[in-house]
Amino acid sequence: MNLTPRLHDNPEIPAGEARETILPAYFGKFGGQFVPPMLYPVLDELERAYAEALEDEEFIAELDKLYRSYLGRPTPVTECVNLPREGKGRGHARIFLKREDLVHGGAHKGNQVMAQALLAKKLGKTRLIAETGAGQHGTATAMAAARFGMDCTIYMGARDIARQQANVYRMRLMGAEVVAVDEDGGNGLQNAVDVALLDWVESYETTHYLLGTAAGPHPFPSLVKEYHRVISKESREQMLAEVGRLPDAVIAAVGGGSNAIGAFAEYYGDTDVQLIGAEPAGEGLDSGKHGAPLNRGRVGILHGSRSYVMLGEGDDDVLNSHSISAGLDYPGIGPEHAWLMETGRATYVGATDAEALQAFRMLTRYEGIIPALESSHALAHALKLAEQDEAEGRTDRVYLVNLSGRGDKDVNYVRRMLGDAADLDPDTHGVEKLDVAGAIAALEAEAD
Repeated sequence: MNLTPRLHDNPEIPAGEARETILPAYFGKFGGQFVPPMLYPVLDELERAYAEALEDEEFIAELDKLYRSYLGRPTPVTECVNLPREGKGRGHARIFLKREDLVHGGAHKGNQVMAQALLAKKLGKTRLIAETGAGQHGTATAMAAARFGMDCTIYMGARDIARQQANVYRMRLMGAEVVAVDEDGGNGLQNAVDVALLDWVESYETTHYLLGTAAGPHPFPSLVKEYHRVISKESREQMLAEVGRLPDAVIAAVGGGSNAIGAFAEYYGDTDVQLIGAEPAGEGLDSGKHGAPLNRGRVGILHGSRSYVMLGEGDDDVLNSHSISAGLDYPGIGPEHAWLMETGRATYVGATDAEALQAFRMLTRYEGIIPALESSHALAHALKLAEQDEAEGRTDRVYLVNLSGRGDKDVNYVRRMLGDAADLDPDTHGVEKLDVAGAIAALEAEAD
């Protein structure tokens, strides 16, 4: 690999905008490094370490050992035996789950966290910092810091701390300092990223910012994708072995986009496989209370890269996002997802809070698997596709859902939200009979 920084030939980038980098910093017109100049040296340092690691057999072997002996990879693919339900697509579609919920730590986050922590050690850093929404990335970062003997600070929105107490306690048990963020009226994931970036600007000589999603300035989108690629590398082989062919669609929830980009990566060349990202539609895509920048946003710059962003009237007016799932509650999207949408290789749909909650209840009740509310958005769309297949007479469709995390962290939140209705049979008592929006609003008011 040529490790000499250079300008890459990209006609979609305005003249003078791109910096010299070792690896391409853009996906079409999306990506880049829109950060304070004082961060250029640390981004260049990280990129060089990452580029070297791609061809470093010792690094690759050490990471592979961590994947196997610490994270518990490979994760299996599980076919749902009771979903879709009778009269709801049963016999017309098969739904498989890529079980990232079984990774040590409870979610896909550990894949790239272990890689970044190794890079940080290689660079001589002694401290890890991270942002987190649902707490899964924070938990994985705290886990890695404990494993490698590093200090750790996790920034988390005050609202998310209130609804993810179990993960907050897990982080603190592993030695991390969890800092509540409540900045300028914002107390969610976006604000946690803002504060973490400020910390990094002031402490980068000793600190590595372990960004949790496939967004942010280059090289983070490429780096995060590379180390989550293991998801689709495994699932592609597993589906061929299990079914004898590739799935008709791979479906993953999309917030910042890390689990989805990993679930999609190895299928890019399989043009018969649809790639579908499920954004959090909240109370509806036209309600103003959602986190769906690809469906309802426009091109802008957020947290160091150009992508789709939920914007108000001005280009700097970033709107607050909303989702039942803290990990999807983000007003931007990774730049590669923007590129995948504009090139037509991937499709992005919305799944509402109510639909995700119903999918959460269905998988728990009928398969004995408690999914994260984030992953439930992807499952909700798979169930919807199965119903459409039945209505249109299509048979033998196969869908692969990336079950990006387990739902232990969400059980108490769902219980507090639904009360006695939480354990009602979802077949006979669907979410249309429950005041989901009202319950979420009440909990958010309590958190504020």
